[in-house]
Amino acid sequence: MNTEKESASKYSREFSDRLRYLRNKNKISAREMSIALGQNVNYVNLIENGKRLPSLQGFFAICEYFEITPSDFFDSENFFSEYFEKTRSVENEKKELFSFFETLSIEQISSILTLIKVFKS
Repeated sequence: MNTEKESASKYSREFSDRLRYLRNKNKISAREMSIALGQNVNYVNLIENGKRLPSLQGFFAICEYFEITPSDFFDSENFFSEYFEKTRSVENEKKELFSFFETLSIEQISSILTLIKVFKS
């Protein structure tokens, strides 16, 4: 049986994942959303990183921000079908990429890593 702490941790992760998903789906930065909610600029990041949970009033404000009901926020069927479809696609692309890398020489991999570092900076 799950302890109270394990259950809270599980639901905190689900809450964080749902918030992140909704925010990304609406193309809103965590900072922008935090400010729009009248909170500290790190508010949404703290929630998404599992370091904080909103109060009930804060949760209602988040729902109003996305123009959804609290039950919509927790609608597992819609959330998980969209979320896992995207996750599944990314996982398949990762597998394909790793398979591709296995066929390359060390020099080719080094060149690709250099190129990636240039794009990141």
